[in-house]
Amino acid sequence: MSSAEHTSARLAADLRAVAERRDRRAFARLFAHFAPRVKAYLRRLGLDDQQAEELAQEVMLTVWERAGQFDPRRATPATWIFAIARNKRIDAFRRAPRAEFRPEEEAREIAREEPEFAEREIALLRRQLERAIEELPPEQAEVLRIYYLEGRSHGEIADALGLPLGTVKSRIRLALDKLRERLGEKAS
Repeated sequence: MSSAEHTSARLAADLRAVAERRDRRAFARLFAHFAPRVKAYLRRLGLDDQQAEELAQEVMLTVWERAGQFDPRRATPATWIFAIARNKRIDAFRRAPRAEFRPEEEAREIAREEPEFAEREIALLRRQLERAIEELPPEQAEVLRIYYLEGRSHGEIADALGLPLGTVKSRIRLALDKLRERLGEKAS
């Protein structure tokens, strides 16, 4: 077993201990390992130090509250916790004026923060995402791909497809809701 695999197994055991017994020592180890990494990740994505600290605290509180939802067959602890961080960041940016989400930047930052997990986890997440998108209704998959892969605005998509703006927004929202459900994520 490699060092990265050993670390991942130890962190998974700590998550189980938090879920099953509300083990504070296990949580302290998770916190010590992930809180600084999550904060650094959020700082590199443009949050100031205070915002990054507050959001990292929220992430770790969510880990404490939802540890029972962690499934080691679907993700490593790092992937699961960084998904929570990503979702918290997206929520924070949605509340802020002129928020912008760049999935490719998210992937680069996770790879920088947890390089030992990154390649394998990104490939796994990509396969899961591709399968989930294939299961979407074609009209939802189409607008989702245009929005995220081509980076086009809601208005540009509406014009290109000859659809009302509200329809485009609804299809993207419905597609994202279905992806969250299929990928086992709950809205943060």
